[in-house]
Amino acid sequence: NFRKYAHRDAAPGDSVWNWLSVAQHHGLPTRLLDWTYSPFVAIHFATAKLGRFHVDGVVWCLDYVEMNKILPERLNAVLLDEGSHVFTVDLLECAAPDLETFDRLADEGEGFVVFLEPPSLDERIVNQFAFFSLLSNPRTALDSWLAHHPELYRRIIIPAELKWEVRDKLDQANINERALLPGLDGL
Repeated sequence: NFRKYAHRDAAPGDSVWNWLSVAQHHGLPTRLLDWTYSPFVAIHFATAKLGRFHVDGVVWCLDYVEMNKILPERLNAVLLDEGSHVFTVDLLECAAPDLETFDRLADEGEGFVVFLEPPSLDERIVNQFAFFSLLSNPRTALDSWLAHHPELYRRIIIPAELKWEVRDKLDQANINERALLPGLDGL
C-alpha cells in the first residue's frame, strides 16, 4: 500500500530496494535496520531519548567488512567487482532484483547480513551518514544472529550518569537535531 499510494516520485526508480529505503526512512516497519558510519551520530542517537537518561546507552559497532566474507558467492562477487564493502540499491538489484530472490540466496544455515547505502533521498540521510543492514531471513533478529558471531561486533556502553555531559559535548560539536534532522523535524 505504501508503494501504491506514495507519490510517484517518492522513490528514485521502481526497485524494491529503493522502495524499502524510502519506507524505512519514513518510519514504516521494514526488514532494514538503520546504521551510521559516524560514531558521533551513533552516540547522539544512543543518548537522544530524555526519558531514558536513567539507563545506560549502547552503541553497537559491526565489522561489516568481515561480515562480507560469509556472504553467498553471488553477493560477494558483486561487491568484489565493484571494489566496495557496502551495496548500493543498484548493486543489490543486480544480485537480487526482489526479496524472494534475496531470501533464496541464504544457505540452509544461519543466513547472512548485507549492508546497503540508500539513495540520498534528503539531507537527513546524507547528514546522518546513513546506511542499512538487511538479514537474509526476515524471522531472524540481528542480535540473535550476532550471538553466533561474537567476533563481528562490539558494544560501547555510555553510562547513564554521563549522558548529559555527552549530549552537551555533541551539541558543541554541532552533532544535534538541527544538523542531523534538518528542517522542521529537527526543531
